[in-house]
Amino acid sequence: MTEHVTEQVKISREGAIMRLHLNRPDKKNALTQDMYQSLLDGLNQAEQDAGVSVVIFSGEGDAFCSGNDLQDFLKHGELTPEAPVFQLLQRLPQLTVPLVAQVQGAAIGIGTTLLLHCDLIYAAEDAVFALPFVDLALVPEAGSSLLLPQICGYPRAAELLLLGEAFNAQKALQFGLLNSVVKNSQLAAEVNQVADKLAAKPPQALRNSKKLLKAAPESASERIQRELKVFMKALASDEAQQVIAKKANKTL
Repeated sequence: MTEHVTEQVKISREGAIMRLHLNRPDKKNALTQDMYQSLLDGLNQAEQDAGVSVVIFSGEGDAFCSGNDLQDFLKHGELTPEAPVFQLLQRLPQLTVPLVAQVQGAAIGIGTTLLLHCDLIYAAEDAVFALPFVDLALVPEAGSSLLLPQICGYPRAAELLLLGEAFNAQKALQFGLLNSVVKNSQLAAEVNQVADKLAAKPPQALRNSKKLLKAAPESASERIQRELKVFMKALASDEAQQVIAKKANKTL
């Protein structure tokens, strides 16, 4: 295992699995601009490394992420499009490497909207979510005004974003925001098992499949054509040829 530890973000790599671990438990892992930069650097590294098959988001202590550190944001003055927070938010929809989230305790603001960009999300029974943007005289961010209605339907998205009230893991599961709710003691093992399964799959096929899943809406006919182009290219790849040959040999 290789590790790179900053004061507030821990980046580690074990085989094809990279973990971005928020390491600020005394502040419930509230995000600063420096933490956004570290997360951005880690994601860019993972995206550019074909040997990385999955990235896990996790947090130290009894909270996943309590949102933005507003004092830190105010300290930096007026934000520009070049600020690390905006650079990270722009980067998330572009990623092809699969993202898995491991959520315990509080997941507030960006702690929830980050999950909308993850592919597989697992929460402990004690997880609590909230999107209190309106209460802070702000508006939804991270594409949540688009993604939430797509995931859970407009009425539910309006409930979550306009009322901004906290909701538990079971409601998040019911609304389609999670893959599973597990006991706190089993959360890490569940996520590690999922990550191992992803890491064992052909990496380029994994990334191409995510890219198709994230493609902009289009007609079924257009999507079939898009899939066909990717499929034919994949079929001719060394990766596919090796997997097919291996399976063929097993049947002989």
